[in-house]
Amino acid sequence: MAKFLFSGSYTSDGAKGLLKEGGSRRRAMLEEMIGSLGGTVEAFYFAFGEADVYVIADIPDAISAAALSMTASATGAVGVRTVALLTPEEIDEASSKSVTYRPPGA
Repeated sequence: MAKFLFSGSYTSDGAKGLLKEGGSRRRAMLEEMIGSLGGTVEAFYFAFGEADVYVIADIPDAISAAALSMTASATGAVGVRTVALLTPEEIDEASSKSVTYRPPGA
């Protein structure tokens, strides 16, 4: 499973829905949504600031994460940003790969 960080900002319609349903029902809905893709929610938090909600989830693959993000964004109730998260061990593996690269202008 791959780990992703989703952050979302509610539109005015999304905020009205949140006021009507409450935070616990939104979390349960998202757990169901992620579960339908074969994933699990690791953390779910509402926040002040740049985003209204942050979710860390284990998702089977990037395609499933993209499907989740597009489905939620398409409602118009929330804008979603998706970030793939990497473990230190994955960075160790990446740093051991040989990559051919020439900087611009070199």
